[in-house]
Amino acid sequence: MLASIIRTVVPVIVGVLLGWAAKVGLDLPEGPVTQLVTIVITGAYYALARWVESWWPAAGRILLAAGLTKKQPSYDVAA
Repeated sequence: MLASIIRTVVPVIVGVLLGWAAKVGLDLPEGPVTQLVTIVITGAYYALARWVESWWPAAGRILLAAGLTKKQPSYDVAA
């Protein structure tokens, strides 16, 4: 479960940081615009990282988990 948590939190952190960076020098209103930019950037980053992972697993692990885990999450079917 730790691998899935890490692989969820890392893209969100990257999305927030990139969202802040995207606002530098722009006079955007706070609130909804910031949240929307963060969501779009986070989704795009995650999609790109998953695509990279399909071609280069080691690079994808670094992008998705910041090197904190080498495991991909596995989900068992509930009994």
